[in-house]
Amino acid sequence: MTFKTYLVEDNPVIRENLVGFLEDIADATVVAHAAGEREAVDWLAHHRDGWDMAIVDLFLEQGNGLGVVDAVRRRSAHQKVVVLSNYATPDMRARSKALGADAFFDKSAEIELLLDYCERLSRRN
Repeated sequence: MTFKTYLVEDNPVIRENLVGFLEDIADATVVAHAAGEREAVDWLAHHRDGWDMAIVDLFLEQGNGLGVVDAVRRRSAHQKVVVLSNYATPDMRARSKALGADAFFDKSAEIELLLDYCERLSRRN
């Protein structure tokens, strides 16, 4: 079953590649995207039931992904927040989890793990 994904990524090339990957391989529909924290937080606040998973980069055009993760801390139980970043240090993983992220994947080394996570999520929906 297709799940609705919100993407927070400021790099247009990476964003386009992720949209293709998610829609072609992970059985997801990307419903919208943002390049900055404020835009992402606003969209998520006004579309509380419009997404099943948010994929969030840490470094954004404006603000950062940790602010986005924190802003959706009080979400529905079925909604998942995933951090996808090249800055996958143990500290960033821990901080993301502490703010409410359900998972953290390294952009450069853990795309297959993200795909596995999406497949598990898709089976549950």
